[in-house]
Amino acid sequence: MSPLRTSRLLSEQEVARHCTKDSCWVLRGTRVYDVTGFLRLHPGGDALILHMSGTDIDQEMEGPPHKHSDNARRWMEQYYIGELDRNSCTHKAQTLRERRTTQGTTDGHTQQEEREEEREEGREEEEESPFSRYSTVDLDKDLVDWAQPLAWQVGHLGERYDAWVHQPVDRPIRLFGNAFLEANTKTSWYWVPVFWLPIIFYFSWHCFVTLAQDSPQVSLTPDFSIPVHKYMFPLLFALGWFLWSFLEYSIHRFIFHMTPPGHNYYLITIHFLLHGQHHKSPYDGSRLVFPPALAAVITGGLYMALLRVIPGVLGDCVFVGALCGYVVYDMIHYYLHYGSPKRGSYLYNMKAWHVKHHFEHQRAGFGISTTFWDHPFNTVIPKERF
Repeated sequence: MSPLRTSRLLSEQEVARHCTKDSCWVLRGTRVYDVTGFLRLHPGGDALILHMSGTDIDQEMEGPPHKHSDNARRWMEQYYIGELDRNSCTHKAQTLRERRTTQGTTDGHTQQEEREEEREEGREEEEESPFSRYSTVDLDKDLVDWAQPLAWQVGHLGERYDAWVHQPVDRPIRLFGNAFLEANTKTSWYWVPVFWLPIIFYFSWHCFVTLAQDSPQVSLTPDFSIPVHKYMFPLLFALGWFLWSFLEYSIHRFIFHMTPPGHNYYLITIHFLLHGQHHKSPYDGSRLVFPPALAAVITGGLYMALLRVIPGVLGDCVFVGALCGYVVYDMIHYYLHYGSPKRGSYLYNMKAWHVKHHFEHQRAGFGISTTFWDHPFNTVIPKERF
């Protein structure tokens, strides 16, 4: 819907009534938005929006403490439901009545002419208003047909793909027409710990017991070696977790955020299936964690490669630490999208960091569970200045 098309008119009193978690409306200028569904997703917490319910949030959108991006403003237009009825504004209505009473028809204008002037002024205000730059999201006029599976369409976008995929929408995505293929691209978050935690517990027990019984030696030179005591297991475990954090950053930056050539249909399709669909629909809850079956294949390959570098039980110790780091990463990633962390906490700051990555800084902020590796590789999201 265009901003200048006939819209549903809503009174001030009606807007003011919607101020709870069950129904929350806000204003930008005269545009009314129903943001109820976005409350729990808001990176700043639902309390910030509820506090401003029924009022104009434009100043808060501009900041400080945070100036919302063009993508955030475009995203908000998906919740547009109508226009504030100017005649319902008590002060404006009273002023208009006084003007008509005092002027009457002595100024040479008829009442019909006055109404025409008011409509024209309203149109000019909307055309000049910054709110009009962001029309509501009309998926029927998008570059793809949302009624059809997207997997085989996105490759045809060519050079337009990168800009399109980084303009997020609030709706689920259907990738495949085949029901079996589609179902296997979706995973509920709890399957990750259900699948991986037993494996982590087994490997941890196996490593600790093996170290206690065998006390393996690490050869530094042909004539010198040091024993590895069972109490070294936590250090090896932590080393594996640390190595995972680097792998997490590297995969996210260099694989998930590669820019496929516009002329290559297949690379664009692969990118969309790997990560592009997540950026297009960042709150699709069924695709926020990696399917365990596919992850198991990749993990098996990484495990075999690790054992060639660090053989035996020492490799197992490092591997189980890395595997635990992966599970924590997947759970944090889900929580950053759907959780409501306490204001000022570590996860609260990580949620704000990750949302900025999605909506404004897609070429920075690649850390999910930690921002550690963004610093040496110079991909830290810049701080806002006002």
